[in-house]
Amino acid sequence: MDRWTEFQVFVAIAEERSMTQAANALDLSVSGVSRHLMSLESRLGARLIQRSTRQLSLTSEGEALLSDARDLLSTWAAAEANVTARSHAPTGRLRVGASLSFSLLHLMPVVAQFRRLYPALSIEIVSSNRYYDIIENGLDLAIRTRRVEADSSITIRRLGETRRLLAASPDYLAERGAPEHPRDLVNHDLILYTLADNWNEFSFRRADETVAVKVEGAIVANDGQLICQAARDGLGILAQPTYIIQNDLDAGRLVRVLDDWDLPRLTMNVAYPSKSFVPVRTRLFIDFLVERFRLNDFETLWTA
Repeated sequence: MDRWTEFQVFVAIAEERSMTQAANALDLSVSGVSRHLMSLESRLGARLIQRSTRQLSLTSEGEALLSDARDLLSTWAAAEANVTARSHAPTGRLRVGASLSFSLLHLMPVVAQFRRLYPALSIEIVSSNRYYDIIENGLDLAIRTRRVEADSSITIRRLGETRRLLAASPDYLAERGAPEHPRDLVNHDLILYTLADNWNEFSFRRADETVAVKVEGAIVANDGQLICQAARDGLGILAQPTYIIQNDLDAGRLVRVLDDWDLPRLTMNVAYPSKSFVPVRTRLFIDFLVERFRLNDFETLWTA
């Protein structure tokens, strides 16, 4: 028998002084109420309700139990209410993993808006350009630029697609000229991101034409912001996702190079542990991030 229901039944009988009225109050059958009471008495080894054909009364053991049973039910009800409230209003700490570039350019604006809506929630950003194991590192979610996750216990939700572009500063291009074909890159200074897949080889596509070019970096780094700064300083041509360099392109600090050629594109996803009950703070934050991408139409902007 359900111990919670047993105590509910006992308190209802004690207060109503009637099995029938207790059954009505709890939306149970009279026989069901009787079974729960008998189960409680059997488990405790004591008669709690004195039954007669005309009335019900508490035994001394029942009188002693009634106050404690009421307190117990009240505590359980408060605990349930607290969990329910927490499941509808986000509280606690949300741990989000993302690269430094994504965190600076796109995560922080979301965090600022989200915290205004839910000030009781704290957010911890775990910034790294390598992919942390989400479960081992206790992350609620992480932003990834890959299509799939090797771990089947991880769920992914698509944010959008982004191109990877070559770009350089106007000063660099004025001094060195712009490459007209991917093979011309061997005559240029390149700024390369060492954590990219096949970072020292570019695979270009234009219509039905494909070209693979082995490249060497005049400057190499494991962080997109360092690479962008080097390119802005006129030190060479970079290859970075559009979402990282879009502001520099809009401001004219960088200029697209070989834009009619396409490098393999990246798919941006939110990854989070697959659970029966995703915490409300996680679900709300993911929905908020996805909606920001939709409203700003980032995919259209970043694949142009």
